[in-house]
Amino acid sequence: MSLPGLVLFCSFFGFGAFARAMGFSMGEAVFTSGVVWALPGQVVLFSGLADGAHLAAAFVAVTLTAVRLLPLTVAILPLMRRDRQSWISQYFLAHFVAVTVWVESMRRFNDMEHAERIPFFLGLSLTVVPLNLLATALGHAASATVPPAASAALLFLTPIYFILSMTSAARARADHLAMGLGLALGPVFYRLAPGLDLLWTGLVGGTLAWLAGRAMERRR
Repeated sequence: MSLPGLVLFCSFFGFGAFARAMGFSMGEAVFTSGVVWALPGQVVLFSGLADGAHLAAAFVAVTLTAVRLLPLTVAILPLMRRDRQSWISQYFLAHFVAVTVWVESMRRFNDMEHAERIPFFLGLSLTVVPLNLLATALGHAASATVPPAASAALLFLTPIYFILSMTSAARARADHLAMGLGLALGPVFYRLAPGLDLLWTGLVGGTLAWLAGRAMERRR
């Protein structure tokens, strides 16, 4: 198992333990891993339902957490699009867009022929999904032996991996600036706009990095 796969496996293992601690069955935990396929959304869903939130409110909250995947989807789908490709097939591909799959695909697509990209993307996705359904089930079954702090730490592995992968894949100065601004502005907007902090951090930090990148290009 590669490092990205191991990180993802451990993260879903932690989610399985978290789900049982929240009072949800193994079947419910595994089902959300396959259908939602995004740990932040799954955590928000189970936390909301455990706190007594209405299902409709939990659905809206999960939908809002998925907004973060929209830029990833917009960036990667055109790289796989084929002539006369149906919208249904593109929606199918979009379902599997997640941080780990996106990072690995974007890192390797430049070295592939266009026709090889969809098979690679689906091959990677359809490998990690069953593995992480298994990880969810194992985490749920082993939750009695996993301390809550350890479950939380395992869930935190994915964003750490994402930051490190993006840093290693960054080439332009604007890329590094965007990540630096994100790390700096995140705590600020967490205080100023709780609940919308991620959105404002990305919007402001990304815009400033893009403008700075344009300015640096003009000076060359």
